[in-house]
Amino acid sequence: MIPRVHKRGQRTIGLLYYLYGPGTHEEHIDPHLVAAWDSLAPDPGRDPNVTYADLQQLLDMPVEALAKSRRPKKHVWHLSVRAAPEDPVLSDEQWGDIARRMVTATGIAPDGDDAACRWAAVRHADDHIHIIATLVREDRRRPRLNNDAARSQAEARLIEAEYGLKQLNTGDGTAAKRPTSAERHKAEREGRERPAREELRETVRQAVAGATSEEEFFDRLADAGVLIHKRLAPSGDLLGYKVALPDDRNEDQEPVFYAGSTLSPDLSLPRIRKRFSNGTPSPSADTSSDQATPLEPSGPATARRRAATAVWQAVLVIDGGQDAAVAAQIAAAGEILDALAQTSAAHTRTQLRDAAFAFERATRSHVRAERGHDRALREAARDLVYSGPALGRGEDGATTAMLIDMAFFLVTAAAHWHAKKNHAQQAAAARQAAEHLRAAYQAAAGIPWGVLYQRGRHLSQPLRHKQAAYLRAAVPQLAEQILAEPGWYALAATLADAESAGHDPAVLLAEAAERRELGTADSISDVLVWRLRRMADLPADATTMPIDSIPTSASTPGRATTPAAGRGEGPGKAL
Repeated sequence: MIPRVHKRGQRTIGLLYYLYGPGTHEEHIDPHLVAAWDSLAPDPGRDPNVTYADLQQLLDMPVEALAKSRRPKKHVWHLSVRAAPEDPVLSDEQWGDIARRMVTATGIAPDGDDAACRWAAVRHADDHIHIIATLVREDRRRPRLNNDAARSQAEARLIEAEYGLKQLNTGDGTAAKRPTSAERHKAEREGRERPAREELRETVRQAVAGATSEEEFFDRLADAGVLIHKRLAPSGDLLGYKVALPDDRNEDQEPVFYAGSTLSPDLSLPRIRKRFSNGTPSPSADTSSDQATPLEPSGPATARRRAATAVWQAVLVIDGGQDAAVAAQIAAAGEILDALAQTSAAHTRTQLRDAAFAFERATRSHVRAERGHDRALREAARDLVYSGPALGRGEDGATTAMLIDMAFFLVTAAAHWHAKKNHAQQAAAARQAAEHLRAAYQAAAGIPWGVLYQRGRHLSQPLRHKQAAYLRAAVPQLAEQILAEPGWYALAATLADAESAGHDPAVLLAEAAERRELGTADSISDVLVWRLRRMADLPADATTMPIDSIPTSASTPGRATTPAAGRGEGPGKAL
């Protein structure tokens, strides 16, 4: 249940006309009262003999009783309360009870206070009500409305629990504005996948992902096909911008523009400009050569491999960095997901778009991001965009699976960090994004993982024994669990590839396992395969890797016994 305190107004009759009217797009159905300060309050929606002015005069009576000099400049209070899409349709009686609880909780009409403000709750749709109140009490005093928004949120959580509704997380004022009911109805009528506001927010996010200047940002917006209106000062300086979909028109057939700041708090021009600043990372940021800093666009596979490295470095910063650095990494992680979604192959596109859409909420909190720490991720996002769309096969497809695997750990780390900071909405958004990434990984990893699995199955038994011994020597506490996973065969093939390339498999394994915990993985072997292939710079697509040049007679650490794998015949579970 989502309560929202709107800006205060000056005209009671104006708001009543909207609440009882047809709506901006004929979306209001059967407007009527469900509750009011007086059970006998007139209802212009159900009584043909009652006018809007009749109800307005009664609501405004305490205000009109004051001398004009004592009347508040904005005396109209407005609260909307919306049910979640998953919730059942509530009855008028239930909405009336919810309205009474809200005016009590916010201080408009405390329980048992006979001199409280006058108010009325209007329902004109199945899923929400509007409460209008006038901000002068019957005793001519002003109501105490300190923290009315927070108090309405707290009451909503209690209502959800008592009514068995979807449990939402209390907001912190950093969320993007939700589409209005009118915008949603318009999208349904026009057959749009999402309301125009959400389509534009996604388009602007993708245009800014990795962008390095205003010119580049606006060029990418224009290439995306949206209409752009720039707000200029008399001096010619750019002050702001608005965007519109070419086919989203109002009743006068004019484009419906949205300012960047109304799409999302971090999409205002001043906030976007901060992304372009070249701040210097503090010592808390990892600036090792392992970070991805592409200077020129590369092919899709190379861009994904570089991005995987940058993402992994960001995971390590989130695990132990300062708050400002962590906030910057999480914000830039959103740009990685946006860039990955717009360059993904068809079979992963939907889940990656949904992951980016969900994670957008996790990129903002009251912790101020310190720009400069996000440089590697932003450069990786830019490289992804300019490398072009990736194919769903070969090295492109395999490196996509590798990057999604790393991104899963990045958003999971973000979820843990937000949870520790009590950022409930952000943590929930990151967890939702992780589930979409899990599904995207399953789609992306099927073919490359199948190749690795079959190569591991066809390794000679002595060679597989040798890799099992490396595993037991490097990670003895995890070895038996990994050997029992179907993904062990893919890991064995990867260890053989690493040894063939001149690496020490045991050393690589130990390093991969100790860099970060593996408890969030459904299949540890899956995670280790992609970490090892990235660390050892092995092709993600292993179809061309030779495996018959590795000696099998050399001494190997530990006791070489037959691994316990082979209980499954397909790739292991993703992540």
